[in-house]
Amino acid sequence: MIRGIAEHRSILRFENVKLVTEQGGGGETIDLEMNLFGGDLALINLESPRFGSMLADACCGLHPAAEGSILFLGKDWSAFPSDTANALRGRIGRVFAFGNWINRLTLLENILLPQLHHTRRKVAELRDEAVHLAEHFGLPGLPTGLPDDVMRADNQRAACIRAFLGQPALILLEEPSFGVYPEILPPLINAIRKACDRGSGVIWLTLEDRVWNDPMLPASHRYRLTARKLMEVTR
Repeated sequence: MIRGIAEHRSILRFENVKLVTEQGGGGETIDLEMNLFGGDLALINLESPRFGSMLADACCGLHPAAEGSILFLGKDWSAFPSDTANALRGRIGRVFAFGNWINRLTLLENILLPQLHHTRRKVAELRDEAVHLAEHFGLPGLPTGLPDDVMRADNQRAACIRAFLGQPALILLEEPSFGVYPEILPPLINAIRKACDRGSGVIWLTLEDRVWNDPMLPASHRYRLTARKLMEVTR
């Protein structure tokens, strides 16, 4: 991946981290060491599906380290007051492994909600950006139905729109191509390249060997997450 203008800025760093898989004690312990810079795409192959959301939560400061430090934009999540931490999560875009939609809201309302909560951008401005992303990901327009009334493939495209909306500093993609592989790869990779050129850092988490081995993915770092350690793989 070619880094953009913020190539020397550390977006997310795990320093000597031990992460317990079950918060509150018990479970396995995973050793994490990683430094994600602006312009990086880190592709992580998961040994187990339960590791994906756990790692993504840790990146967001929602699953604290048992040991070591998890730094977002150069500062330890544990050092932020709760209000500041919540505000900083507005700079993170995320495709959740299981949708995480508010079912009583339309998909459009779900897509816009994080930006409406964390920024002062006008609704019309957000809609215009979301329309552009919808067209980019192959939708004829913004999805307006309830999540349960929309096809799974279009739900997945909507999740990608939400993740990239607002030019976040960190983009977490949990199985973003699930149910829409391989047709979503060209627009998704293009969106990742544009985000990285702006200085964002991207993490793509997958259980699928076909995604892990796909030569189209321009990963700057590749890792495998096992029950004991996040290991970088040289390819």
